[in-house]
Amino acid sequence: MSQAPGRKVHETGIPWNDASGDRLRAWLGVTATQFHDPRKVAIVPMGFCYPGKAPSGDNPPRSECAPRWHGKLNAELPGIALSLLIGRYAQAWYLGGRRKAALGETVRAWREYLPLGFIPLPHPSPRNQPWLAKNPWFEAELVPNIQTTLRSLGL
Repeated sequence: MSQAPGRKVHETGIPWNDASGDRLRAWLGVTATQFHDPRKVAIVPMGFCYPGKAPSGDNPPRSECAPRWHGKLNAELPGIALSLLIGRYAQAWYLGGRRKAALGETVRAWREYLPLGFIPLPHPSPRNQPWLAKNPWFEAELVPNIQTTLRSLGL
């Protein structure tokens, strides 16, 4: 689960077809081919359309999308072994009151959410480079665990 398509993704129609997608696939340790294999990966954004430009980045996903579509989509995707909750909008929707006060705290507590089938992640946007620099534990600790988990699931 992630936010909403950015401008480049909106124009190409290919999910995560941008620098954020490159970083996400590197974190996951998968190729673009593996990532876009619908038999193994379901890419479900919180919003299904480009929400437009904001003063700093893009606008948030449109608020009516998740309530309208996520229940229906999840019902059509039985047997999901793991959901990556990418960014605060996905974490807010799927973790609700179980999430921590700040995104960094939620991501750091990833082990709490794994039994629920979730791993919270920061958004891989280049805009989050300062967060990644301040949190080296993320790439040293969580990223290898994600890769091991995905390999154990056959990805």
